Amino acid sequence: MHVFYRCYHFILKCIVIFIGIPHPRLYQGYSGLEQWTAQWNSEKPVLVVSDATLQKLGVLKQTLAQLDEKKITWHLYTDVAPNPTIDNVEHGLEMYIEHHCTGIIAIGGGSVMDCAKLIGARAVRPSKSVKQLKGLFKVLKSLPPLCAIPTTAGTGSETTVAAVVNDPNTKTKYAVTDFSLVPNDAVLIGELTQSVPDFITAATGIDALTHAIEAYIGTIGLAFSNEKSLQAIDLILKNLKVAYNEGDNLVAREQMLLASFYAGQAFTRTSVGYVHAIAHQFGAQYGTAHGLANSVLLMPVLRFYGKVIYPKLAEIADYCKLTQPQQSTEQKALLLLKTFDDLLASLAIPKTLPEIKVNDISGISQAAMKEAHPDYPVPVFMSHSQCEAIVLQLTQQSSQQSSQ
Repeated sequence: MHVFYRCYHFILKCIVIFIGIPHPRLYQGYSGLEQWTAQWNSEKPVLVVSDATLQKLGVLKQTLAQLDEKKITWHLYTDVAPNPTIDNVEHGLEMYIEHHCTGIIAIGGGSVMDCAKLIGARAVRPSKSVKQLKGLFKVLKSLPPLCAIPTTAGTGSETTVAAVVNDPNTKTKYAVTDFSLVPNDAVLIGELTQSVPDFITAATGIDALTHAIEAYIGTIGLAFSNEKSLQAIDLILKNLKVAYNEGDNLVAREQMLLASFYAGQAFTRTSVGYVHAIAHQFGAQYGTAHGLANSVLLMPVLRFYGKVIYPKLAEIADYCKLTQPQQSTEQKALLLLKTFDDLLASLAIPKTLPEIKVNDISGISQAAMKEAHPDYPVPVFMSHSQCEAIVLQLTQQSSQQSSQ
């Protein structure tokens, strides 16, 4: 079976090489937003997708004001849950159709951008349900123009080919993946992230770090994705702690948005690994925030991979200038792992998730393995029992036993 998986991964790599993945046009700052609005036909109404919290906090105010200044008609849809549901997508689609919108602006985190992508996908595929779009290349049609404006530095959804949706009826979370889901434009505005609470800054920052690491240690990396992964990891190690401790530090915020963008460019070409496969199940089962789930899982999964990934970890450590020439590959890899450990500790990332129930572990592991195989080009294959052992580590019961 593993041979089949590797053949499948090789095919995925060939698709990326020979077909290629679109790049969103990158704009930075409010001046970048002004450049974008200057190009939009004011006679074409847009659906602005966001969430109620961002609206309440006033995060949307300046962006909407710039749309008004350019006399762009907009209609606001904010019914997006932290883990967006099929109903969220369908209600957004209804508003898009009702107001004869011709484009979408997504202002928010990964959940908002995923919902916006799926609204666009349903708009061009009205005869297909969200569930029918699940998996690879089921859209196969250009979306309406989509501009993504992230308000957190983590998901990289403004660059990616995927959108994740939650089905509350079946308690499952799945991805729709198609090259057409890559937004046409991305506007990175550091000011929009300055009000993000420190714990969200931490979790979303580690989410971006996880994207970059899993992209780099996977088996189908290319020169472009490897370079973007390294750039992202270096930027995160230099700026995440600053953004966490100094929320209004605009330079650190801007660098973290750029890191998230680079990490998104990397993993959308190489996919992810077991950290994401398991984290998605926590989100589906318990509503655990995706960034937090990734943050808690990162080190247990990296340690599971073991020495197989040491050469790549050593390369990362060299790139980030953490090493000395005389150090061995193993020493460099262990140094990087310690650097990650120290970063997680400085960000107050927990080592357990209290919501995990021991009775759920078998089902969570089964769903994670189903998601990962064959799609994720992981460096080492994990068995069902090994996955169960990792999830068990994250329970409070396991934590209490190890402290006794």
